Amino acid sequence: MFVPKVLLSIAFAALGAVAAAPAQTEIKFGHVGAPGSLFAQSAEEFAKRANAALGAKAKVVVYGSSQLGSDGELLKKLKLGTVDLALPSTVMTSVAPEFGVFEMPYLVQDRAHAARIAKDVIRPVLGPIVEKQGYHIVGVWENGYRHITNNKRPIVMPADLQGIKLRVPGGVWRVKMFKAYGASPSPMELKEVFVALQTGVMDGQENPLTQIYSQKFQEVQKYLSMTGHVYTPAYVAAGASWQRLPEDVRKVLAQTATAVEPFVLQLAERLDNELVDKMKQAGIAVNQADKPAFVAASKDIYGEFSTEVPAGKALIDKALALAKGS
Repeated sequence: MFVPKVLLSIAFAALGAVAAAPAQTEIKFGHVGAPGSLFAQSAEEFAKRANAALGAKAKVVVYGSSQLGSDGELLKKLKLGTVDLALPSTVMTSVAPEFGVFEMPYLVQDRAHAARIAKDVIRPVLGPIVEKQGYHIVGVWENGYRHITNNKRPIVMPADLQGIKLRVPGGVWRVKMFKAYGASPSPMELKEVFVALQTGVMDGQENPLTQIYSQKFQEVQKYLSMTGHVYTPAYVAAGASWQRLPEDVRKVLAQTATAVEPFVLQLAERLDNELVDKMKQAGIAVNQADKPAFVAASKDIYGEFSTEVPAGKALIDKALALAKGS
């Protein structure tokens, strides 16, 4: 079959163009949240908005459920540049001790207060600190208000925690706090907690409602005590690969992460309101804790943080001052 040279030239040119087309840049976003969790829904909303704005320039791909590693492993991968974005929370105290300010019990009064802290403490004060460690805070989202589940008894007063083997995330201050309350806290990766509760290696754990429900802890726990002892932000964090991304891509990612912040706070509040009833329906017994008793038992940890962490007292005072009007 005779094929005119001109047609062959066009065909080869088309093949060459296809071969030369650059592959779309994949921006890997890893987090530890299970499907349906606040982390998952927040990251998915971010990816949807960012990808619409990025077009063919790049694509955010979300990897949840610790697919790319635990919180600690994700921080290492950010540093290496093998993961582009992650959503660490409490683990940031391992990067800079100043993040321990969010381990102070009952510091954050409500989500309006949390938004002011993000604007006036996290971005201008903590952001530059982690930049020196090789990380960049792209956005400030939420992990949430934390509550206690366990298989021993309802927790009403701090004394009810006496002797309870309690899983906590990595970070020295959560351990100190629960030891002060009388519990026996042990750090453990989130992905290991369900089996630890199921087998009795741990009696209980503490987490925001969205993490408790999405991790199905209500299936292996008898009691949910609404302590609200700590509010933990979550940080959209980048690492070594951030500066390698084109400036216009970084701009879209940063603007989108910030634009999603109000969505995250509103979603978190709605989920908190919905999930208590869902967990009751699942068979877990829910009780209210005596928060004034927990506040009274928390005074020493404020003093310890103020003494041990440089500028610790100033961070606490700045955050508390922003509560006015909450």
